[in-house]
Amino acid sequence: MANLTDNAVSTLNTLIETCKDRENGFRTAADAVNNDELKTLFSSYAGQSAQYAAELQDEVRRLGGDPEVKGSVAGWFLRGWMQLKSAVTARDEAAIIAECERGEDSARNNFESALKETLPTSVQAMLHRQYAGIKEGHDRVRALEVMATSHS
Repeated sequence: MANLTDNAVSTLNTLIETCKDRENGFRTAADAVNNDELKTLFSSYAGQSAQYAAELQDEVRRLGGDPEVKGSVAGWFLRGWMQLKSAVTARDEAAIIAECERGEDSARNNFESALKETLPTSVQAMLHRQYAGIKEGHDRVRALEVMATSHS
């Protein structure tokens, strides 16, 4: 049982980093765009990510582990920092959307990997619920990217 718990804590901590990276990326994007609808959307995804991270942290504590409190050094936000910073500096909304979509790909993939793990039922249920929100965000940002690309 300890092995299942250790695996769950490790998996959840990876997802906490993912959510923190996603939150940071969307906050940066929200601050950079002038379009009020994009600003609102990106802010809402940042808030969603903060909520998901807090839920994951609570679950890690419940399992007796120490939860992550920040994003990863290798996170999409930091990996894509130069591209995002360049897009932000230029106020290029299409490029900002493209970087957000790249981050959403990473978040979706991390959740999909986690869902393949053998985890306690309560953890699985929470991850399925969060994955639905992540996937919706991914699909919406992907649609925005396609729209932005077709208009440029």
